[in-house]
Order: sequence, then C-alpha cells, then structure tokens
Amino acid sequence: MEIIGRNSSNLPPGFRFHPTDEELIMCYLKNQATSRPCPVSIIPEIDIYKFDPWELPEKSRMDEKEWYFFSPRDRKYPNGVRPNRAAVSGYWKATGTDKEIYSRSKHVGVKKALVFYKGKPPKGIKTDWIMHEYRLSESKSNPNKQNGSMRLDEWVLCRIYKKKNIARNQELRVEESKLGQNVTNSCDANYEQHLWEFDYLTSISQLLDENVQHNSTFNNQETISNNIVTRGIEKYHPVQMQISNTDGVKLDMINQTIFLNPLCEPKIMF
Repeated sequence: MEIIGRNSSNLPPGFRFHPTDEELIMCYLKNQATSRPCPVSIIPEIDIYKFDPWELPEKSRMDEKEWYFFSPRDRKYPNGVRPNRAAVSGYWKATGTDKEIYSRSKHVGVKKALVFYKGKPPKGIKTDWIMHEYRLSESKSNPNKQNGSMRLDEWVLCRIYKKKNIARNQELRVEESKLGQNVTNSCDANYEQHLWEFDYLTSISQLLDENVQHNSTFNNQETISNNIVTRGIEKYHPVQMQISNTDGVKLDMINQTIFLNPLCEPKIMF
C-alpha cells in the first residue's frame, strides 16, 4: 500500500481541496473502487486503523485542517459484518445516524461519523478527533469470505480532523465570569461589614458644634443610631439650623437632608 508525504500534492498554488460529499463519492471513492484514476492524485492509500489519529496528518498529501485517506476495512469477527474499529492506543466509535448521499436523486453512498476514544472500550476517554467515513452504497461486504478473509471493504474514504473544543472554552469562560462575580460580591459584603464596624463617627451635633476641636479623638464606643451608612457617606435625618453667609445674613435651613463624608471636615458653602 502506497504512502506518500504531503509534498506530493498536485494542486496548483492557491487551490484548496474542499470537495462536497457527493464529489467525494462520485469522483474519488467510486474511481478508487473501480481502479480508475481520480481527478487529482491527492488522497493517499493507508490503513488508518494501524495509526492513531494524531499520526495521520504527517502522512497526508495536503497541509490543511482536515486530511483525506483511502483505507480498507476489516471485519471484527470472521463470520460477521461489523467492522473492526480498534486502533493503536484506542478505538473509533460511531456517533449519530448515517447520512445518505445522493447524486441526481440516486442513492450513491453513505457517510458515517465517528469519534476517537483513547483506551479500551467501554471505558475509553473521548478525544476531539473526528472521522467521516464514506462508503459506496453498492459496496460488497463479503468479498473472499469463503477463503476466511477478514477484509470487509476494499476501500472506504475517510476524512479526519480535530474538532475545536468551543463548548468547553465557553464553559471555562462562564466559570471564570462566575468566579470573578463571586469575588466582587464577597469584597462588597466585607467592605460594607467593615463600615459598620468602624465606630469612629460622632453624632451630627458633635460634628457641627463650634466648640469641638477638629483634631479631637472620636469615641470608638459611641453608636450613631439615626444614621444610614452608604459607602462612607453619612445621610442624616432632617434638622433645623441657622447659618450666616458672608454678608452676615442668617439663613434658615429647615428639614434639609445633609450628606457628610465622615473622613473630611464638615464645610457648608454658599
């Protein structure tokens, strides 16, 4: 069986190999099965089950994100028709339902999706390696059975690629977002708790008393029962007071709500 490296591609510069399912069946797999030349000799012949999927890209003829191979299929049991999906360090497991391939309303082939698992079934570890297996609808499943051959199909066409784990990345981003939100909420709760624990504030009468020195020490045991603390700003209940402006005219402030920062000197400007 011929294995040729990726530098043997006959595609001109700038061209990419992205055939449809119908083209893979009608133009490549059917020609390969009937020993006719393919439009481009770009798909190598290799038994993919003799390798792990991460070893296959270097055996392809194209440097793309997906790799194509013609591969035979063997039987799992001598008298059965189930294919042997075992590889070197794991196995391929079918997933989903088979897709029927049509060409001009004629059924020409079947597409099967498989996922590679590392280890032994049924406790294998799922990986991100995916295979799409294409087989002809008229494929004979019992050639040379009378001779005890384990060959199930001479050729199937396999497309191998590694899936981007988008779902897992989204889960990680959600977990990081929740963690950040929990840290923020925890910090906010601790901050508010510490504000209540600081008993260095005095009553409104002490803050406005002209006889109180600005550098006097606050009584840590005194409690302000009528204040509402919000992020270091004290909101006091309405009071009645008289304040003189620069012209000596007394101004009455009746039932005015006053906001004071306990960390700054109380100043009222007019």
